Amino acid sequence: MRTAAALLISLSLLAASCERPEHAPGAVAPRRPNAYELQLGKEVYQTYCIGCHGPTGAGDGFNAFNLDPRPRDLGDPALQKSKSNVDLADAIRRGGPGVGLTSLMPPWGHTIDERHINAVVLYIRSLRR
Repeated sequence: MRTAAALLISLSLLAASCERPEHAPGAVAPRRPNAYELQLGKEVYQTYCIGCHGPTGAGDGFNAFNLDPRPRDLGDPALQKSKSNVDLADAIRRGGPGVGLTSLMPPWGHTIDERHINAVVLYIRSLRR
């Protein structure tokens, strides 16, 4: 009995020493999107976002000059750093009013499915300046 208990303790200690250290939430390095995901995100972005956010995400789309406030520069390093992928997806899904921003950004959650929203987020990340 003692031998079995000692064996179990040894195995559990060995298993614990082999575990990878846990990362703090939000500290996990984002994975690199593949070419297909980026292309899909770009296509959805060009369909729904380019009119306001512009071809490079700078907030200079053809509708931007009619809007007050102007659309955000999605490639801005401060915005890129301050917003998580979840935050960006939520803004796309629920629109400006849903996340406490301007009512001029429509909610796209009933138009764009989750897979495509996530692809747009990955594409937005590629706009980093």
